[in-house]
Amino acid sequence: MTDDILSPADISTLRDRVHALLPTLRTDLEALARIPSVSLSAFDQARVDESADAVAALFRAEGLDVEIVREGGRPAVLGHLDGPPGAPTVLLYAHHDVQPTGEATLWDSPPFEPTERAGRLYGRGVADDKAGITVHLAALRALTGALPVGIKIFIEGEEEIGSDSLPAILQRHRNKLSADAIVLADSGNWEIGTPALTTTLRGLVRVVVTVRTLDHAIHSGMFGGAVPDALTTLIRLISTLHDEHGNLTVEGLKRGTAADLAYDEARLRRESGMLGGTQVIGTEGSILTRLWNLPSMTTIGMDVPSVDESSNTLLASARAKLSMRIAPDERAADGVAALERHLRAHVPWGAEVDIVLDDTGEGFAADVDGPMYDQARAAFRDAWGVEPVDAGVGGSIPFVAAFAEQFPQAALLVTGVEDPDSRAHGANESLHLDEWERACVAEAVLLARIGALPR
Repeated sequence: MTDDILSPADISTLRDRVHALLPTLRTDLEALARIPSVSLSAFDQARVDESADAVAALFRAEGLDVEIVREGGRPAVLGHLDGPPGAPTVLLYAHHDVQPTGEATLWDSPPFEPTERAGRLYGRGVADDKAGITVHLAALRALTGALPVGIKIFIEGEEEIGSDSLPAILQRHRNKLSADAIVLADSGNWEIGTPALTTTLRGLVRVVVTVRTLDHAIHSGMFGGAVPDALTTLIRLISTLHDEHGNLTVEGLKRGTAADLAYDEARLRRESGMLGGTQVIGTEGSILTRLWNLPSMTTIGMDVPSVDESSNTLLASARAKLSMRIAPDERAADGVAALERHLRAHVPWGAEVDIVLDDTGEGFAADVDGPMYDQARAAFRDAWGVEPVDAGVGGSIPFVAAFAEQFPQAALLVTGVEDPDSRAHGANESLHLDEWERACVAEAVLLARIGALPR
């Protein structure tokens, strides 16, 4: 039986060890969070190097053989520590780079000075994903002297800018990173008090669409009414991507169905911050199906004159960036083709349209059966005292698909410490400290459980 691999006394001992380690772990987390390791090129990349050095030092202190590598991008920290002969190997992933802070006035406390309020720790990166690093540290420290598995670590330095060099790192260092199970600690839980394994991720297709109607801009009073302007044409083209209910109209895309979990409109409004009069869009399937398993479309940017700088002119060209999420099992290349077909077929008034691919990301649909998943769910029960759920994520996490492609034999366990109010990437990002402790306990128990599996 899954739950008989570890005794209640073993689990209690690990829980007590983690609790005793929390003050030191928090000190380490806060020290990491004070390093502004923003990986975007416009920011000081010396701070990303500093962050990698700090992470390497923490794992080196736990006895790992550690190195810092890069393949034309930001520094990643790799390491390993042998387990008992014949024991399985577990790779632990997190990332040490963070998002920019945005407008400083939106933060209630300095973003790079971790601050506790009402049981939450606030600061950029405290949840995404420096807490993930400390969860790995907690598990290793709780098992010091009795490590039941071989350990490998991969702490990435450019997850927040798309992990461009990740495939090269995985390829070059494949033998150093291969494992029986991979714990990817960069997701979230269902809600405070209920843990989750992330089992599906939507993929991404992002394009820049340019519409042209004229070879130069002209006076709107002289030619308006007979000559279409590019901006209106672009707006009409974008409007064809949804029907009147907000359902995506791009044909030929796959559609899935989410797990039957309780998630109503009130929770959606609360977690998203929808204004009271804004309507929920879409009529296909449940809300979770729309968030996790159906394709969706967002206009995320436009190059047009500002209101303050506009004139009575028919614009010759206008462009927009479109971000389409695709079903977890949809190939990104097929999503690109379907979107291009739609845009070319629906551009109004015979306008010229150029479509430039900006980025893609493959989705992920886990095979959730097998002993590693059984032990992960059992570890969550041990740490939280409730049944975990299998959850999807509507956004893309490109590194998950990269690991799945490079290590198809490994069980990918996508875990995390975030909750619906963590506000990763936004102002006042925060970590729920009790959830963090439970995540630390769960990973320590998980490693113990994997080590206790029959060889």
